[in-house]
Amino acid sequence: MLRVFVDSASSIKQEEREKYGVEIIPLRYLMGEVEYEDGIDLSIDQFYEKLIQGKMFPKTSLPSLVELQEKISQLTNDGDDVLILTLSSGISGTYNAIVNIFKDNPKVKVVDTLSAVGGIRILVEEINKNKDKSIDEIIDILNALIPRIKILAIPETLDYLLKGGRLSKKEWVLGKIFNIKPVISFKTGKVCVDAKKIGLKSAMKHIALQIENTCDENYSIVPSYTYNAQNLEELIKITPEKYHKQMIEFDNLDPVIACHWGPNAFGFIFVQK
Repeated sequence: MLRVFVDSASSIKQEEREKYGVEIIPLRYLMGEVEYEDGIDLSIDQFYEKLIQGKMFPKTSLPSLVELQEKISQLTNDGDDVLILTLSSGISGTYNAIVNIFKDNPKVKVVDTLSAVGGIRILVEEINKNKDKSIDEIIDILNALIPRIKILAIPETLDYLLKGGRLSKKEWVLGKIFNIKPVISFKTGKVCVDAKKIGLKSAMKHIALQIENTCDENYSIVPSYTYNAQNLEELIKITPEKYHKQMIEFDNLDPVIACHWGPNAFGFIFVQK
């Protein structure tokens, strides 16, 4: 039997495990002096309350590797194959750490998604479409799809991306002074700036145009936000209506990713043609 694990940077919620057919590896984050397991110790509302009221810049860390090794080793000892999808190795050490602990277990395969949040959801959907195939065939399908996954998001403030080391000081200063809204994306698994627009509306139009010009209609679009969905709803309004049917339920991002975006960020994750 094939068992699929994702880390919590997928933003797949604990209550969605059965729907997606996955187990979730909780990453960890530190707020002040207290460490939490992502998606377990605090609800999303509790996390944002602490984030906003405390004006904190949380730090993220790896999951409990000992617990993970014990759990997965038990599954493989019982004859199961295990496929693990991790947050991009370009922004986290999770992939390399998990590869290292299972390097001598041939029944465990680890895929570097070069992505996060909705990108990992899309990959899980693809796994579920191909459950009749072997694990190696599934990995080939995922590796072909990964370069086509596009994340486009707009942060309300650049402060969290700067503090988390995901944005340069120069880009932060330009954004502050000139009201430049960077549209953030991923390139080869690392956070990058896809476009720089003056004002929020212009940045929204850039994302809507990318959907219209490049979105593959055979895959889901994942609408994502942090804390407040108002800006996301405005983005959907200016996106051509024919793409609305591809949009799955809104994803209010889990803490381990929201740590780096801050509140009121929003955007789409989709597959390019």
